Amino acid sequence: MSGVQQIPVAADDADLRLDRWFKRHFPGVHHVQLEKLLRTGQVRVDGGRVKAAHRLAEGMIVRVPPLDDRAAATPEERAPRPPKPVRESDAAKLQALVLYRDADVIAIDKPAGLAVQGGTNTAKHVDGMLDALRFDAAERPRLVHRLDKDTSGVLLLARSAKAATWLAAAFREKTARKTYWAVVVGVPKPRRGRIDLAVAKAETGNREKVVADEDGRDAVTYYTVVESAGQKAAWLALLPLTGRTHQLRVHCAELGTPILGDGKYGGEKSMLSGLEGTRQLHLHARSITLKRPNGKELTVTAPLPAHMEPTWKFFGFDAEPEDDPFAELEL
Repeated sequence: MSGVQQIPVAADDADLRLDRWFKRHFPGVHHVQLEKLLRTGQVRVDGGRVKAAHRLAEGMIVRVPPLDDRAAATPEERAPRPPKPVRESDAAKLQALVLYRDADVIAIDKPAGLAVQGGTNTAKHVDGMLDALRFDAAERPRLVHRLDKDTSGVLLLARSAKAATWLAAAFREKTARKTYWAVVVGVPKPRRGRIDLAVAKAETGNREKVVADEDGRDAVTYYTVVESAGQKAAWLALLPLTGRTHQLRVHCAELGTPILGDGKYGGEKSMLSGLEGTRQLHLHARSITLKRPNGKELTVTAPLPAHMEPTWKFFGFDAEPEDDPFAELEL
């Protein structure tokens, strides 16, 4: 058994939720156990009771009660393991994806099929290759948001702990404006609207899916049809106000117009015969706009990915529309 520990929050852990801080430093403490420790006041932050979703700041003190040997971590175990060296070929490919870089931010054009973080049977991912994007910075870049493995497009990285704090706040407080492009099978009615449909994770068969659930987490998406090909397919611009897992895929499917290639949520209805790449997800994080702490605006845009170009050509869509489809939308 370990004794009571009073652990200061390091700069690298600033803005983490308390439950995620525990997952990082005490992976043996399961969520149910943590909830009990919080409920009984055994885990505290700066001497006060908090909830699992409490956001930490650098210098806060987390009280960790005595833990059994499996849940307790030694200082060596708490220290993050050094990442594996990045292969030169992988580093070159990742560096070639950079869309924008300054002293605070790096933006890359993540290709479809590349995971952002590791998981079961996922050996190669952005998080494991971030040292390749260090360039002249003293610190290793940090992830501040996520994209699904099969979604392409703009992925922002923070180049310092300070930048990670304000970038994470922009995503958390929904001041970052993210626009996605998608091709859906069919044309939604109406052609422009707001989807306000809560979602939750559910077990379906042997795999986990996200489903519409009125008791789930709030999920809101604005959409508009940019162009359509009769009633066969439509190019949508999507603006999520929330960032739930698979939110856009579920919302499009619930409209009756699943995203092209999304077999998980649209089944065979998401496929179109005679079209190249019809089984590859047509969802692209087109752009991100946010304000820096100094008030200046930053916008990064990713070009149409290679796997979606044949679809635009097939339907005759204009790949570079001039107008922002949500320019008049007040959020």
